[in-house]
Amino acid sequence: MSDSYAVNEKRELILDRVKEFIYKHGGVVKKSQLGELGIDYRRILDFVEKGDLVRIKNGYYTVRISDFSEEELIARLFPDCVLNLETALYAHGYLQRKPFGYQLSVDKNTSKSRFKLDFPPVTPFYAEPETLEFGVTEIDYGGARMKIFEKERLVCECLKYEDKMERSAFQEGLLTYIRDPKKDVAKLMKYARERKVVKKVQTMIGVWL
Repeated sequence: MSDSYAVNEKRELILDRVKEFIYKHGGVVKKSQLGELGIDYRRILDFVEKGDLVRIKNGYYTVRISDFSEEELIARLFPDCVLNLETALYAHGYLQRKPFGYQLSVDKNTSKSRFKLDFPPVTPFYAEPETLEFGVTEIDYGGARMKIFEKERLVCECLKYEDKMERSAFQEGLLTYIRDPKKDVAKLMKYARERKVVKKVQTMIGVWL
């Protein structure tokens, strides 16, 4: 057996071990998790360089991006974040056209470097931690379980951050909410007081409620 053959065989055995570890942990792992394998990190970098592994973003690895939908990647990379604005409007069925990228609300104390990734594009909205504790629910979206603001809380977010949204999406989202037979006006006003947008609710959509 030649030395090069032995080296290649060893490499494949290590690669198989890494892939098995990644799949066992849901398909996406952090650099710190890979450390449990006791493998020289330079070996991981070599696997990425040769195309055997994919670095989704700094410190996060998978075997194949194509194994996941965009939503599954978002759910795995940002489990603490909450879908907001256009992304949440679409997930709730309030927009017909899927928006580009993902808008997420996140604790303002979160490291901003977390959101530096090429794909899928993410726009974080940094919020006070206590504002992420109310009006939050979970839905199945794109094959993943994700946190999202309830419809009434979402309407208040849209009113609060109107200038951050596409005008057409803002209007379509509010109109669809107004027509929603399951809307809860009492809950809407409760969240409006919490988010300090009572006047906006009254002037922009109150006449239709």
